[in-house]
Amino acid sequence: MTGEQPTRRTFLGTATAVAMGGGLVASYGTFFAFAGRYLYPARPARTGWMFVRDVKGMAVGESVPFKTPTGAKVLVTRKGPGETGADFLALSSVCPHLGCQVHWEAANNRFFCPCHNGAFDAEGNGTEGPPKGQSLLRYPVKVEGGLLFLEVPMERIARAMPEGHDPCLGPGTA
Repeated sequence: MTGEQPTRRTFLGTATAVAMGGGLVASYGTFFAFAGRYLYPARPARTGWMFVRDVKGMAVGESVPFKTPTGAKVLVTRKGPGETGADFLALSSVCPHLGCQVHWEAANNRFFCPCHNGAFDAEGNGTEGPPKGQSLLRYPVKVEGGLLFLEVPMERIARAMPEGHDPCLGPGTA
């Protein structure tokens, strides 16, 4: 019986066993990948304070766009006439629903996402449309010496810049 051709039943049985084995390997691999992420979470991103602008040059109610070193888009708004961090609000200008760009509508006192008519109140909380119940990412702000600073992730800069190079001040200034 050494010269016999395999039957259809033998072929299908072998193919099924291989497919099931491949599925088990893939599912267990996925399980262990997620378990590894849970048991050994990534270290938190390194953050730093970046200069946004002079506080005196910004009117109450005015919003200015800001791009972080990692490429995230932030909208910084002046809420009050004082010169403390509490008088400013920095929110991501990316909608958490599908990642569309939101913009401030002063007439409606809200952030608006044109993709699906989503809206956020002045504090970044979702009030209408698909992002209702979600919030725009908030960034910490501070004012020192009349200058506005924003705390942002610096990971991309840390990997791209050589050791001893401060991206705000230049080479050899860290």
